[in-house]
Amino acid sequence: MQLRRLPTGVVWALGALPLALLVWDTLAGGLGIDPVRDIEHRLGRTAVYFLIASLCVTPLLRLARVNLMKFRRPLGLLAASYAGLHLLAWVVLDMGLRWEQALKDIARRPYLTIGMAALAILLILAATSSNAAIRRLGARRWGAIHRLVYLAAPLALFHWLLAHKIWPAKPLLILGAVAILLGLRLVWALSRRVRLHLS
Repeated sequence: MQLRRLPTGVVWALGALPLALLVWDTLAGGLGIDPVRDIEHRLGRTAVYFLIASLCVTPLLRLARVNLMKFRRPLGLLAASYAGLHLLAWVVLDMGLRWEQALKDIARRPYLTIGMAALAILLILAATSSNAAIRRLGARRWGAIHRLVYLAAPLALFHWLLAHKIWPAKPLLILGAVAILLGLRLVWALSRRVRLHLS
């Protein structure tokens, strides 16, 4: 398939576009009446989009025979990178590097607590994404750790939803899509267990 022939560098180049557009809009004054909020939200949304894209790789292979497995790692790393930038923007632009106040807000505001949990998982996955990490951890342990992505995705979306007093339609639709992806994963895992039991 033609997509399989694309180098992973293409994914990284495309992944840099949202950040480049954000920098351009910032410099050009195109961020609206609350630039800090727009920067934070755009970085956070982009992280979610790349996270969902990484979750779609396996279903595409199983259901449509579209093999994009080599792109899953860069998609996950892009998700973690944008999530880190989302946190950095909040700490620097919103909190003004007031670390004590930031920690208090994280502890007392559920949407921030949930967001930090999602970010922590993504950073763990990013830190253990290399081939060297797979060899060091072993395939089974590495796989168990990276299944945490199925927890990170709903946490990230709940963080997005709880940050709004009125729940927007877009994250609700994405949450529904994530529920379908997780449901497929559960069905496949149960089917595999049944096959192993019967064999």
